[in-house]
Amino acid sequence: MDIYLETERLALRRFTADDADLLIELDSDPAVMRFLSGGVPTAPQVIRERRLPAILAGYEKWGGDLGLFAAHAKDDGAFIGWFILRPGREGPRDEVELGYRLRQLAWGRGYATEGSRALLHKAFTAIGVRRVWAETMYVNRGSRNVMEKLAMTLAEGIPTPSDMERVEGAERGGVRYEITKEQWEQRQ
Repeated sequence: MDIYLETERLALRRFTADDADLLIELDSDPAVMRFLSGGVPTAPQVIRERRLPAILAGYEKWGGDLGLFAAHAKDDGAFIGWFILRPGREGPRDEVELGYRLRQLAWGRGYATEGSRALLHKAFTAIGVRRVWAETMYVNRGSRNVMEKLAMTLAEGIPTPSDMERVEGAERGGVRYEITKEQWEQRQ
């Protein structure tokens, strides 16, 4: 396994062309997709033909430093989900999105905070990032709690994207949290 980042309990690695089934299983769980698609699974062909090729192309685009990374538990090697650290579609390389999608079996165990904290450290100390942002639905209290544990601050409310209007709480919109390198350094 080509390790991108390790924490006490997690190993993050780059996805490979052989990982479609991991992504399909993750996106097939209605509870995982609750605040993303209203519980509707991502079609397997979309993952195989569009999402996974885009993930792999991202490693090329950003020199392997940024992208979407498979997360495995170090104790048993189980796939627990993924973490993301990458620029927005048209954004600068030094302003990146932080996020994650975890299997239900990994919920409530501190993995989201642990992996995200390590990614913030890497972003600010090794990659030259100056700002990290994260977005979620207003009603997704679990993800908001993680952002707050990371000392990210609520920057603004954001409108619900049209493809997420069937998501529970869509009428409340979303939220964007941010942290700059300077803010992060002050909290270390």
